[in-house]
Amino acid sequence: MEETKASLYREIEISLASLLDGETDEVVKMAETAAVLQERMGFFWTGFYRVNGNDLLLGPFQGPVACIRIPFGRGVCGTAWKEDRTQVVPDVEEFPGHIACSSLSRSEIVVPIRRDGKVVAVLDIDSKEVGTFDSTDASCLERIMAAVFGD
Repeated sequence: MEETKASLYREIEISLASLLDGETDEVVKMAETAAVLQERMGFFWTGFYRVNGNDLLLGPFQGPVACIRIPFGRGVCGTAWKEDRTQVVPDVEEFPGHIACSSLSRSEIVVPIRRDGKVVAVLDIDSKEVGTFDSTDASCLERIMAAVFGD
């Protein structure tokens, strides 16, 4: 299963490299990346939050309506930003301070996106199932984010 998941992420990385070749607009990159991940992986919610002052501001996404602003250090997204590291949450109900944008979300992964060594955005993916995400998701998504956005 993990090899299959890693292979699928590799195919996604290759697709995004081709799709975004020469593209410099960050919003376009986020929109297409969210769409490809959502389409290929079938997650509940896939999207981006961009650093805007002391908050993360909702960016391009695929899925139902979402929280618009998330304060620094709050929830899974704000924690990933504050700690500058990927957060893998097998069960969101066990994450202290989880922000429930949807009661259907059961597990979550958030990957920081850096520019010049600073977090400028995060990729946020939610699943309706407990235990969806693991170290394979984390390493593959980190690699994809670095390939798409640099740093």
